[in-house]
Amino acid sequence: MQIDQFSTRKPGGGIVVASVLKYVLTFFTENELSWDTSDWESTWDGDAKEEESTTATKQSGPWMQECVLSLSPCSDLLVVAHKHKAVFLSAKWLTDGSGKEEMTLATTWSGTLSTEEGESVSSVICVPLASQKRSSTGRPDWTCVVVGFTSGYVRFYTENGVLLLAQLLQEDKVLRLKCRTYEIPRHPGVTEQPEELSILYPAALVTIDGFSLFQSLRACRNQVARAAAAGSDVIQPPPLAYKKWALQEMDSIVDHSSVGIMTLCVFDQMKNASILGGFHASVKGNPPAMSQYVTVGAGPYTGFYYAVEGSSQPLLSHVAMAVASKLTSALFNAASGWLGWNKNKNEDEAVQKQKPKVEPATPLGIRFGLPDSRRHGESICLSPCNTLAGVTDDFGRVTLLDLVRGIAIRMWKGYRDAQLGWLQVPEERVDREFSPSVARPKRHALFLVIYAPRRGILEVWAMQQGPRVGAFTVGKHCRLLYAGYRLMGVNSVTSQGWQLHTQQVCLLDPTTGALRTVNVPFHLALSDKKSERAKDMHLMKKITTLLRSRDIKPGYEGFYICVYSAGNFLFWGCLCGKSPIHKVCGTLQQAGISPQQLLSLLLSVWLQREKEVLQNSAVTVRQLHTLLLSLSDMKGAIEDSWDPQSVSPWWQQVRSTCIQTNNAAAALLAALVTHRAAKASIAARADSKVQNIQHFLTRWEAVSLELEQWVVCVRQLEDVLVLQTLLLVPPPQGAAGGAAAHCSIKVLLEGGTGLLICFRFPQSLSPDLLFAHSSWEYVVQWNKDPEEGRYLSWAVEHLKLISSPHIQLGISTMMWSTFIVKRFSTAAFLMEKVGKAPKDRLCRRDVGMGDKAMTSFLGSCVQLLQILMEADSAVEEVSAPELSVEEVWCGADGPASIAELALDQRGVHFPLVQHHFLLASLLHVAMTFSLRVKPLSLFDSKGKNAFFRDLTTIQLMPSGDMDPGLISLRQEFLMRALVGWVQAIDDVASTPSTPLPATGPTADWWPSLCLELGVLLQVNPDILQRHLVCELYNQGLDVRAEEMMLEVEDKDVLGSQLLVLTGQRLCYSLLHSQSQTQAAMELLARLPPTLCTWLKAMDPSELRCPMVPLAQTSRLVGRLIEMLPENHAQYSLALHLLEAVDVLTTED
Repeated sequence: MQIDQFSTRKPGGGIVVASVLKYVLTFFTENELSWDTSDWESTWDGDAKEEESTTATKQSGPWMQECVLSLSPCSDLLVVAHKHKAVFLSAKWLTDGSGKEEMTLATTWSGTLSTEEGESVSSVICVPLASQKRSSTGRPDWTCVVVGFTSGYVRFYTENGVLLLAQLLQEDKVLRLKCRTYEIPRHPGVTEQPEELSILYPAALVTIDGFSLFQSLRACRNQVARAAAAGSDVIQPPPLAYKKWALQEMDSIVDHSSVGIMTLCVFDQMKNASILGGFHASVKGNPPAMSQYVTVGAGPYTGFYYAVEGSSQPLLSHVAMAVASKLTSALFNAASGWLGWNKNKNEDEAVQKQKPKVEPATPLGIRFGLPDSRRHGESICLSPCNTLAGVTDDFGRVTLLDLVRGIAIRMWKGYRDAQLGWLQVPEERVDREFSPSVARPKRHALFLVIYAPRRGILEVWAMQQGPRVGAFTVGKHCRLLYAGYRLMGVNSVTSQGWQLHTQQVCLLDPTTGALRTVNVPFHLALSDKKSERAKDMHLMKKITTLLRSRDIKPGYEGFYICVYSAGNFLFWGCLCGKSPIHKVCGTLQQAGISPQQLLSLLLSVWLQREKEVLQNSAVTVRQLHTLLLSLSDMKGAIEDSWDPQSVSPWWQQVRSTCIQTNNAAAALLAALVTHRAAKASIAARADSKVQNIQHFLTRWEAVSLELEQWVVCVRQLEDVLVLQTLLLVPPPQGAAGGAAAHCSIKVLLEGGTGLLICFRFPQSLSPDLLFAHSSWEYVVQWNKDPEEGRYLSWAVEHLKLISSPHIQLGISTMMWSTFIVKRFSTAAFLMEKVGKAPKDRLCRRDVGMGDKAMTSFLGSCVQLLQILMEADSAVEEVSAPELSVEEVWCGADGPASIAELALDQRGVHFPLVQHHFLLASLLHVAMTFSLRVKPLSLFDSKGKNAFFRDLTTIQLMPSGDMDPGLISLRQEFLMRALVGWVQAIDDVASTPSTPLPATGPTADWWPSLCLELGVLLQVNPDILQRHLVCELYNQGLDVRAEEMMLEVEDKDVLGSQLLVLTGQRLCYSLLHSQSQTQAAMELLARLPPTLCTWLKAMDPSELRCPMVPLAQTSRLVGRLIEMLPENHAQYSLALHLLEAVDVLTTED
């Protein structure tokens, strides 16, 4: 294996910098007596003129090692600085004497950068800034040169050397400048890292917010342009947000990496709290977000620092901005906030000499480190994925760090003064991206590039424990240029549709003046068993080169066009019976074309022209048989040394083609014809060699072995044809149609055992597997359109039909964690926030569905969790099923079926599932009856923390007696739910014999659910039962109330409650009815004073249905007499009521 490209990029691509580097050398050495030239050995060019050699004849290597270099990640700007001077080189297209164009880095600016006495350049980076125009495609708008000085100043320049900003952050040498820019997250859940510029000093680390810096630099650049054009006043640029940390507990620090913001998992948070705070340390409920910084140096050799996010950010005070032009030059003073024009020279010098105030640093202690008292770190290079880092040291070692675990995982020896870089390579576009299987995210391979200048070698290593995939001999004075960032000012919105033109690793060779890039193909990261991929890649390159040379479109498409055209030209006439087969085959054999290539061309045209083949199958099938026999007789088709006891490579080529094609009908015909041709060919070859019975028996075994392969292939093609025919059946009228699906044996074998039809595959599609796949497909469809709650309901209904609790449990667990829990938690938090059932607008905004759809969704959640609990209880009673597949499809090696994945799931924690069932039920009740409630407030702190956790984990659950206040809230909520149900059934329950529906708010199972929830929530169910009876009587539903009354245990309390309700009814009839009769008035006068006073104290307005027939009230009073004991305090009052009601009933 070798590196794909390691060459100069010429127009087709190279960047030449040799002549310019001569100028750089001359510029730096001019008038500098302190430059050491004792060990310079040769000139840049062997034929350079003698007078030119006075400055350029010295060896370029050592002087470049003394310089500070930075290359823009877009490779369009190179900065070379030494002491107080610098040269800016920009990319330009130039034409040489022969008319050939080449990319050249030409000098655009050179001069002195230092403004303070005695200061020199110590670090430089080139940061390209993204364009804000909508038409931008990813090229930078301009590039800012950030320079750090030994005085502590950090200054920002344009490509033309114009100073924009200057800031003194620490009165010490700037050791290293590094930048982090926006990267599109490759995986869901990965935190987007903010852009940042970090500045390392010997005793401090400053981080400047990238967004603030981007805005300020753009503003300053615009001010420079306006000042140069018109000399008008400018406003103060936005302040730069920054943080300044005093890194403690390290003897010395020479380099750093700002990894980004991270959040620990709960276990790591508890571990760190225990280590730092001891046994009694308290742990916060939510792990805080932290910024991670990794430093190298000494004592310890590597240090890990963590700064908790959320602290207030100080602002850069005393921002200095220089506005320079041919006409005017002024210094922006942040203390006054305005640009000073017309100042005299003395005032300008006074301002320049005045140093701005330096903010103190915030102490930041080291969390942990890698101690090695003798080892001193020299540099650290962060990987693009922010999880690995390469570290060099003074022992000549390169160490690979795992930044997540904080450990060293690999070490290379013999790399003194090594320079590091990283390559992140995306997977090439392959056929599997176009398969009908579920789309997978594009994979990326990570490589570490190590340049060892002492040995003059450049190596590429696969991560993390991979082999060396490439090594190149280069010069000993090169510089490896790795930026580690891309364009600043990019975000998730502006990067849509962009193609960022950036290079990851470049090598600058001063001896040849070439700037080279390192490119590595993705397949070099694959393991040995995937080495066939590497062979295919190299073969593809050869084919592409051949097609380009013949002016045929390269790539897969061009290859197929070429093959199809050749096959159609050679064989279609023969297949139609218009060309003599033997004459054509003889001519092709004389042309020197191999029979294997001819066979491939024949099969290509046969499969591609399936429709014409089937329309005239009587002719084409006979001609195909003759062609196959003729090709088989060619020299080189079937080797003479072929062992009859093995499979023939010749006939295997036909089978491989039929296995991969989507044209199942043509492939089946080809397989049947080839089967017959192979049988005849093998028999003819064997008959010519038979000399005795032993050879005949050997021939019989060989035929059986070859035929067995054809029997399997034909059977598989028959199955594929049946499946493809089913897939091509048009959908019912009005149903949503989709693209016609295609399949092949290869697709089925790679797709696993989950894609087959029932009557041909009794084992692959047992009822449980059918229900499992149907359930999964329905929930996938619901996830695409959550407003269609029926899909989720159907998914749950199919889930109920699965007989195996093991499969049922696994499917339910995957369904919950993949599709349900995120929306479920969002719904819970929304209801907790608004304190009631949210309106349609809020539901659509937060949960992604309307209020009616959310009610249906919560009902499905209740059923799903109920299935989970029942399946978890049943798995111990039965053994897990053994999934099998038909014999001819045993070779399927693709992804596992949904049932296999279900059996691989971990068991759930029953109390945690029941805990979520409680919450889902409460949410469903609140949405159904539009109740006011904060659902999470019905649970204590343990209960709240356990919600929305992985159901397979063991969480700390509420135990023991609950707080009486919480129980009171729960009881009140369940009572209101029962009231809502009673009010809902009032319309449908006009007669006692009317059955209630099975679904919706009027379903008959709501009271049972509320009572069940009461038991789980430590609410006395008898209180709820009595409340339900009273509400039914209150609504005038006496018959249903009598049915519910049988379940009440404390009849005394219920009797007292119903006595009041009876008094309210009688009070309404005697005192508040609009049609009071004379008999009623006389009865009221005859009542005992105590009863009369008691009736007048009643408030019949509390009755929702006061107009109840007297017969029902009489029956209710009779029930009261039965319930109340004779020694009850209100027994006599009940007797008086019975007498009064009987009199009214008689007179009525």
